[in-house]
Amino acid sequence: MATVQVPEILLPDCADMTAWAVNACDQFTSDAQYWKNVEKICGDKPSAYNLIFPEIYLKDKPEERTRRINSNMRSYLSGNVFKSFKGFVYVERTTASGTRKGIVLAIDLEDYSFEKGAKTLVRSTEATILERIPPRIAIRRNAPLELPHAMLLYDDVDFSVLNGVERGKILYDFELMLGGGHVKGWLVSNSGEVAEAFGRTVKDGLLFAVGDGNHSLATAKAHWEEVKFTLSEEERKNHPARFALAEAVNIYDGALKFEPIHRLVKTDRPEKLISGLKTSGGNRAYTVINGVKSQIPFAGDIPSGIRELDAYISEFIREYGGEVDYIHGEKELCGFTLNGGAGIILPPVKKSEFFNLIRTGGNLPKKTFSMGSGEEKRYYIEAKLIKQVLCQ
Repeated sequence: MATVQVPEILLPDCADMTAWAVNACDQFTSDAQYWKNVEKICGDKPSAYNLIFPEIYLKDKPEERTRRINSNMRSYLSGNVFKSFKGFVYVERTTASGTRKGIVLAIDLEDYSFEKGAKTLVRSTEATILERIPPRIAIRRNAPLELPHAMLLYDDVDFSVLNGVERGKILYDFELMLGGGHVKGWLVSNSGEVAEAFGRTVKDGLLFAVGDGNHSLATAKAHWEEVKFTLSEEERKNHPARFALAEAVNIYDGALKFEPIHRLVKTDRPEKLISGLKTSGGNRAYTVINGVKSQIPFAGDIPSGIRELDAYISEFIREYGGEVDYIHGEKELCGFTLNGGAGIILPPVKKSEFFNLIRTGGNLPKKTFSMGSGEEKRYYIEAKLIKQVLCQ
């Protein structure tokens, strides 16, 4: 299938894979200690931490950090840090939720859109926050590599794709840092056949819905749109920036848990924020001030309820100041409110309703759901060239 491509993948040829693999850059954005712990664990070892931009640091000398990331990528390529191979990677990730099974592959960005209402084979699942794209493109423009944390969901109730996977050699098998669980990856021996099997899962013109990493994939698309206008028609066909790495996961995977993403409003008027919040409906949500939860009603149509909530929060911030953050985990949210501000704990979107929502309604509101807790997010492991340079 043309949309699904068999990539040339780079993996680190290093002894300490635990130090190499780090969590997605958009996690723990209010927890500086988490990322300090990551830095301490990595030390001077080869690590994906040196090749990514944790979003908690987006306002901390971004130009300098971007230059350092690009320099580290070139250094790793020239310093024989990587080994390469062609094929899909079958991945088993074991966490408290169980063992999640996925396939690392490449997609053709010509078949993906993050525009609301798009009918492409690969679609965004949430509204894209456009201001989050420029700092990511700033890294990608001069980056020879990409590392994926995006996870794509596909609709395969019979598990026909995974049942057809032939495992080859083991590529990695190790414990992930900071509660990430265990991960094991095999080279897929029949990648071409598996690519064809994905094609048979297309329903109503939809192959993949982006589960995690919406903004990462949107950045890859925006960057490709920049690059392709500098190329001839022939050069566009196989340019490495046209294809993006991601892990594809069956939405019916038993270890795939849909979790809501909660709102933390950093304000010195938390009581005023909560007193002005008007919600109704058959679902339940909770407000949190100083760690204390109070139940409130919430819309049966969860996406609509979130849109109304986000509009109210935006209006409140415009009038009274403050800032909103998006928190994975109820316990974490409650803890943050001990330092001020107010939280809103949201109900989850049901997996059984997910693909129908995307097919019929387009993008969900930004930060509607998360696949598992923060520790269960995809860690950066594999890499791929996005510029036509040689890996020495």
